[in-house]
Amino acid sequence: MKHLNALIATALRRTRLYTQKLWVRVVLMGLLAVVATGVSKLLELYVPRELGRSIDGAAADLLLQLIAAAMLSVTIFSITVMVSVYQSSSSQWTPRVSRLIMTDKTTQNTMAVFIGAYVYALIGIILRELDIYGDQSAFVLFWMTVIVLVVIVVSLIRWVLHLQGFGQLLDTTRQVKRVTRQQLRERPESPCLRAHPLRGELPAGTRPLAAWESGFINQVHPELLNTAAQKHNVRLYMTRNIGEYTFLNGAIMQVALCGDEPDWDALRADIKVALVIGDIRNYEQDPQFGLIVMGEIGSKALSPGVNDAGTAIDVFTRVGRVLSDYRDETADTPETLLSGLYVAPLDPAALLRDGFGAMSRDGAGTLEVQQWLQHTLRGLMGHPDKHMSAAARDFATQELARALEVLTFAPDRAALIASAAPEIWPK
Repeated sequence: MKHLNALIATALRRTRLYTQKLWVRVVLMGLLAVVATGVSKLLELYVPRELGRSIDGAAADLLLQLIAAAMLSVTIFSITVMVSVYQSSSSQWTPRVSRLIMTDKTTQNTMAVFIGAYVYALIGIILRELDIYGDQSAFVLFWMTVIVLVVIVVSLIRWVLHLQGFGQLLDTTRQVKRVTRQQLRERPESPCLRAHPLRGELPAGTRPLAAWESGFINQVHPELLNTAAQKHNVRLYMTRNIGEYTFLNGAIMQVALCGDEPDWDALRADIKVALVIGDIRNYEQDPQFGLIVMGEIGSKALSPGVNDAGTAIDVFTRVGRVLSDYRDETADTPETLLSGLYVAPLDPAALLRDGFGAMSRDGAGTLEVQQWLQHTLRGLMGHPDKHMSAAARDFATQELARALEVLTFAPDRAALIASAAPEIWPK
């Protein structure tokens, strides 16, 4: 039963990843178009003959030809817009953000509707030419086509409204903040991935398990890891968290034996199925990556070629809102579901460094940026979680010292000191 639950949880997690891919939605909408034409033929059997003859087949032909011609043009235009936005976002903000824009649901749904409607129209035209839908049995086909037209119009309206902000800085930072906030909020709901929290030193006698390739740990299926631990009678300690880089034959985790020597090759093969290693990081299960991307956007805005302190300040406030949702994963740990797995909780100091570090370093000589940084950190110092509060205090102290070394104008130094919290610089 436990093994079945592990398989179900893993399948749901992988399905969630596949639903973020454009081609999956396009294929599903294309299949729906095929089903719609088949259903139309079945429904035709239940339409009274007099009602079925009330609409001539030429009316359905006109609508199908209209959809086929319009959807081809609209789809090509939409693809051009998508590619343009992906390229501009990579060059203007950061290449890491374009991968998030590519998963935009509104864009994917719109493209899927356009292509699906085009497939529906082509199938309808072919079936009409084959006389499968004769002039005397085009009633349901006509009204099904009208429904498809309504869906197209609604999608076009949503697409036009979406294009007003698609790929712009405000919309992009909102997307990154939303997905990062979601990942950060999900962690307390499944503390340490439902495993034991890994804190302090490892127990004596653990052995390293070598990685099978170099890359970033993109995704972890903890249920499969726990199943592997129980199968081989070991305990697994994830010393490298999601998003960290591992080298070929480097220690990807530590193994503690609970009995006889396991079959190491078989154990490694089972763990290989449960860990996804890729050449780039992604946002799934990795809130730190979202914070890094937000920091990159703010850092690029502070470059001499852009010199946009306002964008960095905006990112400071967004990172602060995201980190205000932080909760200690080990504070109220529920009953551990995965007894053979140990996972390290998120480190508040690392979260602060990922979100603020690059902007603070690149904006060390800009008074307004440093004042907003201290203002944001001052708010996080009042966070109800003591770990986040202490980490914010330490980070504010460090970054204040950095800025004071760079700022040479005495009034700027005095203004920055005045904006710092009394805990780090007594007034």
